[in-house]
Amino acid sequence: MSNHYHVVLFINSSEQAQLTDFEVLERWSQLFRGNLIVNRYVRGDDLCEAELYVVNQLAELWRERLGSISWFMKVLNEHIAREANREDVCTGNFWEGRFKSQALLDDKALAACLAYVDLNPIRAKMAESPETSEHTSAKKRIDAAKRTKPDALNLTQPNVLLMFIGNPREPMPTGLPFKLTDYLELLDWTGRILRNDKRGAIDQSLPPILKRLKIDSKSWLQNVKYFETNFKVMAGSLSSVKFKCTHLGYQRVPATSPILT
Repeated sequence: MSNHYHVVLFINSSEQAQLTDFEVLERWSQLFRGNLIVNRYVRGDDLCEAELYVVNQLAELWRERLGSISWFMKVLNEHIAREANREDVCTGNFWEGRFKSQALLDDKALAACLAYVDLNPIRAKMAESPETSEHTSAKKRIDAAKRTKPDALNLTQPNVLLMFIGNPREPMPTGLPFKLTDYLELLDWTGRILRNDKRGAIDQSLPPILKRLKIDSKSWLQNVKYFETNFKVMAGSLSSVKFKCTHLGYQRVPATSPILT
């Protein structure tokens, strides 16, 4: 958007925990300069016991940071601020404050948040359709799908984004638990209804993804239009929110936690 951005993040905690120290240091070194000892370790140089201890300590610190949303946002916002200040030939703070985030507790919350982010340019009248919405994952996915070969079994998906891997099943691979075709149909349906000339009208031919998730169409539209307003800390069904609150040690569901229905 013109003055802010949205990003939906997935932390693969199991993969993060399984990374070796070498893999952690190698990944970190692709983003940052690291330090002399780490650079020597990655090159395969022999290190003394004291140096190896330093390397192990840094590996654990950097492993944690590689899975930290706060650290990710810090680095991303710093890069954007530097580039913006360079373009405007100025210095000083670029962002008003710290980022805001909501925990997505289940598939309902995930679908609503994805659609909210992908349809933002349409609601802001910056684009007419998902395929013309610049700087969105929806456009990137649609552009990739258009390159699918005629005899391919599945639509082509961009490697830089988490894959849509279909409906939940066992064993469940890592990815978004929806069909890409269902999600794109959902975006098209929602985007058409959210247009000003369609105010109040709800198409009766609901996308299959809404039926599978058992989401009421009116509730869906309200959640997609006002996701950030409705959900301050966490988003999900009543059972998901209650489970998370119990896990966090809350005595009751916070009043600021609306429920997806």
